[in-house]
Amino acid sequence: MFVIMKNIIILLFIFLFLSQKMMGQIDNSLFDEISTEQEVQELLPPSMIFTQRLLWGEKGLMRTSKIISLNIKNREKELKIRRKMLKTHQIIGFVTFAGMIAQGILGGQLYNGKRNLYKTHKTVGNLTSISYFSGAAMSLFAPPPLVNKKDKGLSSIKAHKYLASIHFSAMVATNLLAKSNSKLHKIAAYTAVASYATAILVFKF
Repeated sequence: MFVIMKNIIILLFIFLFLSQKMMGQIDNSLFDEISTEQEVQELLPPSMIFTQRLLWGEKGLMRTSKIISLNIKNREKELKIRRKMLKTHQIIGFVTFAGMIAQGILGGQLYNGKRNLYKTHKTVGNLTSISYFSGAAMSLFAPPPLVNKKDKGLSSIKAHKYLASIHFSAMVATNLLAKSNSKLHKIAAYTAVASYATAILVFKF
């Protein structure tokens, strides 16, 4: 038990270290900023995901409640908020991945008959789920960029988004099936880890 927890802590520190290395290599196109050399024609992009439109759209909650009015000065502030939220999303992402690896180790031990690890497995699972969905919220509810770039072909950002839809669904299924179906729970968990790891890697290459 002590050895397993020690290995989990070591893994966590390794992934936190790697996150700092990899973040410096992540495509800067993820963060869209206002250019001072160009006249801004539109304050909001023509297309936004549902969560962005709900909060930051022309008739979103932030506008109708008058917390943040839609003007160029506030859009500049929103883009700074966007950058901070997406950076937080990345950091939480690596912490979550470390938790997933720890869950894989504990789950393997549990399936091999070490039932004394059940509570630890459950605790790490809950913390990983909290971390995952917190990181997802940082991305889903971040203010929109100025312009949604439409790159032809498959880009790293497109691949990241496609994979996000897979691992998000898999994480939801993993939590829902935890008590009702152990086999499907295991499949969903492996799907979540595989697609999540790939989503991280697409930014490096």
